[in-house]
Amino acid sequence: MDFLRVAELAVSDVSRDTDAEVRFDEPMSAHTSFRIGGAVFAMILPRTVDSLTRVIGILRGHGIEPLIVGRGTNLLVADTTLDRIAVKTTGVDAELVVSDDSNVVTAPCGITLARLATVAAEHGLAGLEFAHGIPGSLGGAIFMNAGAYGGEMGGIVRRVTSVDVAGAIHVRTHDECGFAYRHSAFADTGEIILSAELELTYGDRDAILERMTELMRRRRESQPLEYPSAGSAFKRPADGYAAELIDRCGLRGYRVGGAVVSDKHAGFVVNVDNATFSDVLSVLDHVRETVLRETGTELEPEIRIIK
Repeated sequence: MDFLRVAELAVSDVSRDTDAEVRFDEPMSAHTSFRIGGAVFAMILPRTVDSLTRVIGILRGHGIEPLIVGRGTNLLVADTTLDRIAVKTTGVDAELVVSDDSNVVTAPCGITLARLATVAAEHGLAGLEFAHGIPGSLGGAIFMNAGAYGGEMGGIVRRVTSVDVAGAIHVRTHDECGFAYRHSAFADTGEIILSAELELTYGDRDAILERMTELMRRRRESQPLEYPSAGSAFKRPADGYAAELIDRCGLRGYRVGGAVVSDKHAGFVVNVDNATFSDVLSVLDHVRETVLRETGTELEPEIRIIK
């Protein structure tokens, strides 16, 4: 049976058996920070964790692996029509639990890091300051072990609740999450993150908020936040920093179509003028080839490429 027929059956079951919203022919450009991406067959927006779990189970029961989308801040999606069903988690209305007598915060996968950091700070809990300016969701941040300014998600995650390919729910301890640089075990197992417990530390509310403000100021001064992008384009290599190597190779400002290596921060590829998927790929490929040829260092993309 071809994809279209299977997808129609799967979405029909989702509509009948869950309260999730379904949007057909939804452009991914509206759901990625790059503002690039063609239409998927359907996008499903669950409203609860239970609905999210049931949606995933239905799709996988039909042999369809969903494209899980949070805020789409590390995705570069092909701008052709995609035979995919996307499931967006940011509308999941699960409870954010911050107890007055505990330093553990429980949060749903779709919550933004900015909101999560702010709520923690208001309760006098430190440890999420680094994440305040990362424009992603909690689930995506754990999936890739996002980090900045000396902090990373693996340093504060206590437990993660996930659903596996068979529909079974797991509660993974920190050690079972397999955190490494910009990587977690969830990238290998196919498990989808539903929620997480974060273990923070007690601190002074005003000092925490001040630190968050300072880090946001540094981001605005050093990063091209005025243009669509997917953040850092490459992971940090073992022998230095990607931006320094790219700059050393004279690639700052290198452009193909509407995609450019940022003049402000060479580690970013930005969409300055209706860049296409091909434009961005061409820039990424040229940067990798040039850096490898001139420095001997092979850069690994931090951006997830969906096509």
